[in-house]
Amino acid sequence: MSKTTDVLLRVSKLVKHFPIKQGIIFQKQTGAVHAVDNISFEVKQGETLGLVGESGCGKSTTGRAVLQLHRPTSGSVIFDGVDLVKAKGNDLRHMRRKMQMIFQDPYASLNPRMTVGEIIGEPMLIHKIAAQNEIEERVANLLNLVGLNPAFSTRYPHEFSGGQRQRVGVARALALQPSFIVCDEPISALDVSIQAQVVNLLEDLQEQFGLTYLFIAHDLSMVRHISNRIAVMYLGIIVELADSEELYLKPLHPYSQALLSAVPIPDPIASARRERVILKGDVPSPVNPPSGCRFRTRCPIAESICAEVQPDFREAQPGHFVACHFADQFI
Repeated sequence: MSKTTDVLLRVSKLVKHFPIKQGIIFQKQTGAVHAVDNISFEVKQGETLGLVGESGCGKSTTGRAVLQLHRPTSGSVIFDGVDLVKAKGNDLRHMRRKMQMIFQDPYASLNPRMTVGEIIGEPMLIHKIAAQNEIEERVANLLNLVGLNPAFSTRYPHEFSGGQRQRVGVARALALQPSFIVCDEPISALDVSIQAQVVNLLEDLQEQFGLTYLFIAHDLSMVRHISNRIAVMYLGIIVELADSEELYLKPLHPYSQALLSAVPIPDPIASARRERVILKGDVPSPVNPPSGCRFRTRCPIAESICAEVQPDFREAQPGHFVACHFADQFI
């Protein structure tokens, strides 16, 4: 990985396992869900790193583990020079001001008993960065910033549409003036007509405030639009990471090729000529992942070595990382 000084977030060998326990009184651990298994990546200052993959591959868990909403099983998360995994108490509380999250569901992430003004102002009260008489003005500015009428601050979440609620979520994330935001599928629950508006808003805010995003999504066309680089996850691991355009033009991992072959193309002639990759079988259980390469049970080019040896996450080309024994044949 890069050794440049403009790296804001460096994740190394991150692991998050959720224990499976049995028994009513004396609970005994009988296994673990391997949600995130030994992944490494970095996010540079001011860029957007897209994180894509099928549902259940560990994307959201990765985002939450980075922010320490889920405490990692092992590994390190170096943010702005501080290892968040080792940080506790006031040290971690201080770092939380610099990193925020936009949640996937705008209906479940807002407290229905609080007004919009109280929801956006609450982070400022908790972190004591503004007096009570200053919060109202700041909330009005934030609502105006995300395209909502400041007069809406006295309304409750149920009085808003899904797109408006997500704008409230964006305003809440900006309340503490963070430098890094995890966007956990912020548009997946919205109508298609609203998705572009929210994405354009996020891009405008990034340009205005120099924000850095980890953008989690499963809409590959939207990820290509907003991301500088893209990481592809499968069953708890990152199988490929490259610049956005390079990944779309020349994917080196069979799973990435299968995902991209499913992206709709507006040109019917080009769409008819394109070779569609249909994966066989289902995603294995994260409780008992396959040996060797985790994608081998569905891979069209798998051989015996794939079951015996786990491929290294290596740099196949400058800035293009892939975990596949046979990636060189696609270069």
